[in-house]
Amino acid sequence: MNQDIFVIIEHLRGQVADISYVMLAAAHELAQNTGGKVEAVLLGQNVQGLAGNLAADQVLSVEHPALADFTSDAYIKAVAGLTVEHQPRAVLFGHTSVGMDVASGLSAHLGLPLVGSVRYFESGGKFVSQICGGKIMAEGELPAPTALITLVPGGYKPEQGQSAQPPQVTQVAAPALDGLRVTLKQYIEPEAGDVDIAKEPLLIAVGRGIQTQDNISLADDLAQALGGVVCASRPVVDQGWLPTSRLVGKSGKAVKPKVYLAIGISGAPEHAEAITGSNVIVAINTDAAAPIFNIAKYGTITDLFDLVPVLTDKVREAKGG
Repeated sequence: MNQDIFVIIEHLRGQVADISYVMLAAAHELAQNTGGKVEAVLLGQNVQGLAGNLAADQVLSVEHPALADFTSDAYIKAVAGLTVEHQPRAVLFGHTSVGMDVASGLSAHLGLPLVGSVRYFESGGKFVSQICGGKIMAEGELPAPTALITLVPGGYKPEQGQSAQPPQVTQVAAPALDGLRVTLKQYIEPEAGDVDIAKEPLLIAVGRGIQTQDNISLADDLAQALGGVVCASRPVVDQGWLPTSRLVGKSGKAVKPKVYLAIGISGAPEHAEAITGSNVIVAINTDAAAPIFNIAKYGTITDLFDLVPVLTDKVREAKGG
């Protein structure tokens, strides 16, 4: 049985997603237990240039016009062909809208077991998966012969999946990709907002725990005192309390500030994925089991309504204002 580990690389508009590097780091740890190689699978058109810093033993590049932009139909057919031909020990996908779409479809198409929300691998190849919103960790043996896996961020850092030495790239012929049910007609860029949160060095992020729109003023005051910018998780933007330009997450923006202060944010995978590039993550959440604490360097379970006003006052005092 093949013991290699396949990693399905996510990329968009010429940029490799951080979750791809996280998966490569996880794949190397898993491959140490299986004795196989790490094979990065790069789907697209004219995308071989994205392979330069992938920490893989080999890159399998599958190019076809139907793969130029992501559609689940095309990706499932392409990955299915590779999986059947090579029969790897495991295939890693990001626990993202793209990864979950492809992994679930592939599982149904090929009848392969799917292990979701894996955070990291232990010695011996056991997986550790976070369930119930990240509040419970479950572990187990990878099912055979080929396990499909979706990986959540937090267990590995993106830089662990990057390499200064370009990997070997092997061109692989694409399978027949005709008769696709879904095609991409247009890619719509989001409208420019008042600020570009992806470029801000200090972000004050608010989540569902802020409770009401009026309470966002607490974050505004702290941001002004610190010289930062307020952003938000999906529930806050969905309520219309902040514009979509301030949305952090898979459907918003990935951010890499020096400091990311998460106030009342639980840390769902689609949000966590977008903030793992932050130098320092600080979390304020009364739920001690909130998954945000899994990726935060500092955290407190103090009630945000007690802490944030005091913190704002202390910052102003320290600045002499």
